[in-house]
Amino acid sequence: MSRTILRSILICAGVAVLLSAGPARPETFRPENSKSPKQAVPASALDPFSGTPGLFLGVAWYPEQWDESRWDQDLGLMQAAGVRMVRMAEYAWSRMEPREGRFDFDWLQRAVEMAGRHKIFVVLGTPTGAPPAWLTQKYPDVMRVDENGRRAIPGGREHYSYSSPRYRPYARRIAEEMAKRFGRHPNVIGWQVDNEYGLSMVSYDEDTRGQFQRRLKSRFDSLDSLNRHWSTNYWSQTYDDWNEIPFPLGSSANPSLKLEWYRFLSETNRDYTRNQASAIRAHADPRQFITHNFSGEDVFDYYVIAQDLTFASLDDYVGTGHLDPDRNGMQLDLARGFKRRNFWISETSPGSGCWRPVNSTPDRGEVRALAWETVGHGAESVCFWQWRSAPAGREQYHGTLVGADGRPSPFYEEVSRIGDEFARLGDFFRGTTPESRTALLQDYESDWAIQFQKHHQDFDTVAHFLSFYRPLRLLTQDIDIVHPSAPLSGYRLVVAPHLNILTGETASRLLEYVKAGGHLVLGPRSGMKDSYNALLPARQPGALLGQALGGDVVQFYALDKPVPVGGALGSGEARIWAEWLEATAPDMEAPLRYGASNGWLDGKPAVISRRVGAGRITYVGAYLDDRLMASLSSWMVERSGGKPPFGKVPPGVEVCRRIGAGKEIFVLINHTPETKTISLPRPMRDLLNNAARGLVLTLFPREVAVLKGR
Repeated sequence: MSRTILRSILICAGVAVLLSAGPARPETFRPENSKSPKQAVPASALDPFSGTPGLFLGVAWYPEQWDESRWDQDLGLMQAAGVRMVRMAEYAWSRMEPREGRFDFDWLQRAVEMAGRHKIFVVLGTPTGAPPAWLTQKYPDVMRVDENGRRAIPGGREHYSYSSPRYRPYARRIAEEMAKRFGRHPNVIGWQVDNEYGLSMVSYDEDTRGQFQRRLKSRFDSLDSLNRHWSTNYWSQTYDDWNEIPFPLGSSANPSLKLEWYRFLSETNRDYTRNQASAIRAHADPRQFITHNFSGEDVFDYYVIAQDLTFASLDDYVGTGHLDPDRNGMQLDLARGFKRRNFWISETSPGSGCWRPVNSTPDRGEVRALAWETVGHGAESVCFWQWRSAPAGREQYHGTLVGADGRPSPFYEEVSRIGDEFARLGDFFRGTTPESRTALLQDYESDWAIQFQKHHQDFDTVAHFLSFYRPLRLLTQDIDIVHPSAPLSGYRLVVAPHLNILTGETASRLLEYVKAGGHLVLGPRSGMKDSYNALLPARQPGALLGQALGGDVVQFYALDKPVPVGGALGSGEARIWAEWLEATAPDMEAPLRYGASNGWLDGKPAVISRRVGAGRITYVGAYLDDRLMASLSSWMVERSGGKPPFGKVPPGVEVCRRIGAGKEIFVLINHTPETKTISLPRPMRDLLNNAARGLVLTLFPREVAVLKGR
């Protein structure tokens, strides 16, 4: 029996055993007998991560759900598992403000300080995702209204309207009162604003409609300008008064109106976040960070909301089935791209979920593989949701590390292993981040525009993006996912899978990148719309890039059956979508063409490419099958002069690299149920086993290796 498990059993039995004899608390921990919430913080703590682990293992802990006599045992079990951070209070509004204007933080301070005695840092969440009953009862207008005009009722969460002018002051006040109490507490290292922004927060009440109309009035010079850009002569939609502009309800709503509505939602959400963040910053020590745990819903533009955060956080759940390392890796790289810096995992499951049709459980070793994958892609923290089963409530069946009886679940041992590894290797990762010479451009506005008018029911923007990401990630072993406005000069290859909305400013920046020596690849449906979601007057991909490309799109086709595609890059099929490309310059290349199909596409180029200045621009006009995407990706990487930093690895083995501060760290994960033998590019140090490795490494099923490159 391991020492960790033995100690856990002793704690569960109620034996008063310290996990280590009188541990010396770091200087950033608050002395046990200190009562002042304004205690000075040592200079060494001004960096949010100074004196803290290089990698955090965390759990979501809800002390308000359990008798206080249980807290010390829970925290002891956490410490035994290597947990160094707890996130709490994000749903405890009714406990912190049981009556309007009457605050009780004493219990929370006891929990924060007790965590400190167990060498566990705290991240506090503002509890605005679930307003208390006294607030919703007294002010029912803070509740959101759905598309059918029905106001939400209390009893759940996220039932408020985040655009409500009445709700905002209450949300700000609870955040400010928390910051007054804990903004300089040495054991509180950061804050999470609200919880998992999603579609359920959107309200269709008249006050929100007025805000939307006022935003449109500030965006457009006049109603004439709006009517012109939106082509409101179509279906007699012309507006003579700003108050006439409706919500974009139903499938027949003007796509231009819908795009502005989605922009409004994102900007309003940013303002909602800033409302609380500014209240916290007014009272918090600079060492404390502010973040939010994004859930992945694409109704908001996370690049916009993340602007007021220290860094982004992600809730990373598998749900039904098992870990898809490519799809998960894509989400992780996207989260890193919100701020173009490392991020946190605020929630991931130590077992099954409770919201899917089938809430399957990860295989043994799968949770550890996911945890190390997140680190490989730039995570500084992995926080499991949740610590202990709630005695009642909607999520009783969700996976936990400790059951309702207080005893560890089967995943406790696996998470304890992660905690031990994070503790031993955390400093090696400090100051490092993934770095790539390949970027994929992701734009929420383009995704929305396609979703508004899919033209083919199977055109899934996430799946299409993944069809590019998967083979490119395999070849390059590291990819950045960034907004089209991000700096591009450091990339050899930039791929925009479906940049549907293309402004003149973005087109100019992309062309400058190409002329300076970069390789730009545009996917199907690129360059169709302007910033108002109106069709561009020039053929795809727009006048500027089309002229540089030496070709354009004559027509597009939603495919009811696959179309053969072949050429110098191999043979395969186009499915879902195909575009008829035509050359306008004699030096344009066509490495792939369509075979016989509908007569329109027969023999026409499916991919065209041309050298421009010191670089190259390529247009991919078809949704290609996996085999052709692999060949096309190899061609793109080869033409761009890229090569993987580690070298070739067997299928099913993922390679992640983090560099910085003179260090190069590789994380290798065998995601398969089979043993894999890997050739190393040079002798390396195996950090997990503290052993030297020659030129061969064996990875058992779902096993992880962390290697020091230099």
